[in-house]
Amino acid sequence: MTTSPQATSPQVTSPQVSWPRASAPSAPPHLAIVLFSLAMGGFAIGTTEFASMSLLPFFAADLGIDEPTAGHAISAYALGVVLGAPLIAVLGARFARRTQLLVLMIVFALGNALTALAPGFGWMIAARFLSGLPHGAYFGIAALVAASLVPFDRRSRAIGQVMLGLTGATIIGVPLANLIGQAVGWRASFGLVSVLALLTVMLCALFAPRDRAGRSDPLRELGALRSGRVWLTLGIGAIGFGGMFAVYTYLATTLIEVTRVSAAVIPFFLAIFGVGATLGNLFVPRFADRALMPTAGAILLFAAVALLVFPLAAHNPWLLAADIFAIGASVSLGAILQTRLMDVAGDAQALAAALNHSAFNTANALGPFLGGLAIREGLGWTSTGPVGAGLALLGFLIWIVAWRDSGSASAKAAHAAPLKSAPARPAPPLAPADQNRSDAARHPVA
Repeated sequence: MTTSPQATSPQVTSPQVSWPRASAPSAPPHLAIVLFSLAMGGFAIGTTEFASMSLLPFFAADLGIDEPTAGHAISAYALGVVLGAPLIAVLGARFARRTQLLVLMIVFALGNALTALAPGFGWMIAARFLSGLPHGAYFGIAALVAASLVPFDRRSRAIGQVMLGLTGATIIGVPLANLIGQAVGWRASFGLVSVLALLTVMLCALFAPRDRAGRSDPLRELGALRSGRVWLTLGIGAIGFGGMFAVYTYLATTLIEVTRVSAAVIPFFLAIFGVGATLGNLFVPRFADRALMPTAGAILLFAAVALLVFPLAAHNPWLLAADIFAIGASVSLGAILQTRLMDVAGDAQALAAALNHSAFNTANALGPFLGGLAIREGLGWTSTGPVGAGLALLGFLIWIVAWRDSGSASAKAAHAAPLKSAPARPAPPLAPADQNRSDAARHPVA
């Protein structure tokens, strides 16, 4: 059985998926440039998503609202991601992936430009919702493109390299946006994101693989929602990731009120978080390619410990920097869950890939909400750490159910009589201009 160059979803009958190996994996001559182009979109998205949290005290003061109320702008963005990811994945199933990438980034640029120009908080809420709509669908499509260009045993690493754009934003983009927000104004930071999005449009137009219109059936994409393993994987992300967001959303204020540092050094701590996230995405997927689910469980436990330590470390800037680094490293869970969804979603690859970011941003809404409740109840700014640890442990409990389900399904498959494999439905073929591929895909991505 063979797959087309864009195929990433063989017929899946158990969690232990046997992906077909193409005799000549297809990849553009300059694979690293393609991954960089896709990662640039992640850089723009990561900058706006995390910078809005670090800028929360500034636009709250400018718009005359308190910080918990200003947090609704973050929730509005997350809601846009949650709703937009599955909707766009289904409606765009018949369109070429390259076309979708371009359109999504144009809408993203528009949403951030409107945020920068918002005359009041109500308009800002609407603009943040619009900005969030393309987020999940973009990452989902970008992950599918990246995975389709490398051999099976390098999928997690390829997806992790695309996600480096998001984590790289936490090192460079978010601190830069925070500095611009303090020096020029928070509106200029969102204007910067709009420019980054337009740069992504240009790069994807030049380097993204040219594929033909999709042949996927929207109803078949919706079939992923019937899979219990898909829902369990989404639950791990939606709950387990919430802990990181509970702490990160109020980190700037915690640094000022508890750690007693100057606002001028906040970008340094944000960059420390980003270094942890980037190194996590560089190295953790290497373990995931060998043991996917065990790696996910280990990250959840690691995150729970780091979040529990947060209140103890918050009074010392050096200890806090080390703890923030550890919390940032847990972001690598995103790439691992993305690969897991590709394994359990069958033919509904686009929807499953997009839903991963719906889950991620459900966590983005849940974590700040619960953290804000703890703060309003007078438990202090550092109470977000124990709240986050609780969410990470709940995510681990869901992981246990998913892990046991995987083991049960594997045992049944091992004892079942062999069945004749149905031919894989081919994914949209590449355009003739991009069908000239090399054997370089067999080697590690630079």
